[in-house]
Amino acid sequence: MKQSLQLRTSQHLALTPQLQQSIRLLQLSTLELHQELEQLLTDNPLLERLDDPLDNSVRLLADGAVGATGNAEAPEVSNQDAPPGDAPAAELDAGDNVDMGGESVQDTSGEGEDWSEASRNKSPDDEDSRPQIEASAASLREHLGEQMRLAMLEVRDRALVELMIDALDDNGYLTETLEEIHQRLPPELEIDPDELKTALSLLQSFDPAGVGARDAAECLAIQIRRMPGVPMVTRRMALAIVCNHLTWFAQREFNKLKKALDCDDEDLREAQAVIRQCNPHPGAGFGAGASDYVVPDVIVRKARGGWTVSLNNDVMPRLRVNSMYANLLKQGKGEGQMGAQLQEAKWLIKNMRQRFDTILRVAEAIVERQRNFFSHGAVAMRPLVLREIADTLGLHESTISRVTTQKYMLTPHGMFELKYFFGSHVATDAGGEASSTAIRALIVQLTGAEDPKNPLSDSKIADMLGEQGMVIARRTVAKYREALKIPPVALRKNL
Repeated sequence: MKQSLQLRTSQHLALTPQLQQSIRLLQLSTLELHQELEQLLTDNPLLERLDDPLDNSVRLLADGAVGATGNAEAPEVSNQDAPPGDAPAAELDAGDNVDMGGESVQDTSGEGEDWSEASRNKSPDDEDSRPQIEASAASLREHLGEQMRLAMLEVRDRALVELMIDALDDNGYLTETLEEIHQRLPPELEIDPDELKTALSLLQSFDPAGVGARDAAECLAIQIRRMPGVPMVTRRMALAIVCNHLTWFAQREFNKLKKALDCDDEDLREAQAVIRQCNPHPGAGFGAGASDYVVPDVIVRKARGGWTVSLNNDVMPRLRVNSMYANLLKQGKGEGQMGAQLQEAKWLIKNMRQRFDTILRVAEAIVERQRNFFSHGAVAMRPLVLREIADTLGLHESTISRVTTQKYMLTPHGMFELKYFFGSHVATDAGGEASSTAIRALIVQLTGAEDPKNPLSDSKIADMLGEQGMVIARRTVAKYREALKIPPVALRKNL
């Protein structure tokens, strides 16, 4: 075959840097978005944020005085210094300012500290002028160490108790046996095994009750012995259950328990109530960190005409181009790198606006199709797929997937991820479709209203759903029940 040169023209889609940034911002969560924004603000001096959360905080100045960390604005550059024929600098970034917080933002540099009369007369000793710092919670080891210091122990006993405290896990259990602890001690200390038993007994007398236990049975037994106001007969029966028949109790084998303990339903019910007051993880409360709160991206409210959707202004950053650098560029005093940074700032502002507009459009389309959910709850959820929203808004399914991932909606029924409103369907006898989310809600209602002495089996739940026209198999009910973390029928049975 003879070689030859040919010239062909074709069209293809190219991902420009601006488009790549738009896609990346769209798939970020609220927390990730603000982290990305802080990095961009650090790298680009032409980009400013008007809603900096540290603007009104208090900082220590170099001379020891206390001052506010107000957003230091650049001095305004007069347009009289611009060369003849140039437009005012405000025209350079006209339309580049973003007001995502619901207030009008002007591209001026007159914003500064508050010089009102109330601000000048405020005393630095006022409570609202000092930052409120949350005290750190004490750990389990610190809590036990404080009790040990108050116990007035001998130096040797205190060292052994500290050794036991260091061997505890986060739940307050002693993970090592006394023999293992004794073997790793230096022989020259001449520690007797009985001394370790005494130190363990001292540790188990500390608060919270159950700390220092070596297994769940010992942990529950320690708490039952220290529980006040329990009749002796009930206390003995509860101790017998946790020490000898804890597996039967966990599996709710009540008939076997009554036969082994030679008791009736009333006695077993009283012992069960005592055991349920115990905490199988006494040290877990000290290791719990601060709760992570989800901030909604959109908020749904009830209105006269139906349901309205609005963006959450608290998560929408307010950005603008720095006016001083914009004036310098307009006057031709900055070229090269500053020009590229100006273009990047404009891209970011535009892409940020487009991100929130897309989220709002998708949320409005979801609310329009799930009106019954907002009016009647999860049992009225209808089947919905990504393609339906994509076709309605003229977007791609991948775009809808990015928008609905880690984006949250605050509704009168609670906080939900946008993906919650999408689900598969199950056929009905009438030829329609029922959402899997609605079926899960019905399963929760049925199990919540069941008789505790005779709970519903998966087959019975499937039959009851079939009576409502929903064709669903028993194994599907079991799958939904496990996803909802509802125990099986044997573990839901009570006396």
